[in-house]
Amino acid sequence: MAANTSQEVRIIGGKWKGRKLRFAGDQTLRPTVGRIRETLFNWLRPHIAGTHCLDLFAGSGVLGFEALSQGAASCHFIESNPRTLRAIKENADNLASGARAQHAKSDALRFLSHTEQRFDIAFLDPPYSKPQLLERALELIQQRNLVTEFIYLEARDESLLDAAAERWDAGETKTTRAGDAHAILLCLR
Repeated sequence: MAANTSQEVRIIGGKWKGRKLRFAGDQTLRPTVGRIRETLFNWLRPHIAGTHCLDLFAGSGVLGFEALSQGAASCHFIESNPRTLRAIKENADNLASGARAQHAKSDALRFLSHTEQRFDIAFLDPPYSKPQLLERALELIQQRNLVTEFIYLEARDESLLDAAAERWDAGETKTTRAGDAHAILLCLR
């Protein structure tokens, strides 16, 4: 796929259901597939209203926009690629999400090391080629007590997610998969 092509993904639920998010066609971007998003937000729906979310390795931003569409009070999108972040800003403007969608061009680990904010829900879906990012991000979140209710993790390697769940000692975990994507929701409360 050419680096300058555009891709799109559809929001599956909430007030923006059916709206399309456009993002730069980049082979490293791999938005969470609809089947996993549907399952994830079915799990979160009873809890998401009024929450403050973090879409840490934002990419297309689909997880954060889905959360906003389904009632989250705010979402911080953290993305290090300027072109990808520009697409997130444009999608936020198109959805008229205003101050509810905050974005920062930052390395995810640097953001976690410096932020003073706490979040109710965090979405962690780093590039599959960099599993160490997931491990390090979880360490920082746990050390700094940055997330209070739920952490969503996605990776190609299911054993990585299982190890993360064991280290975190979450009260409850929910798992799903689609193709080579494995996902887990850690329930912290």
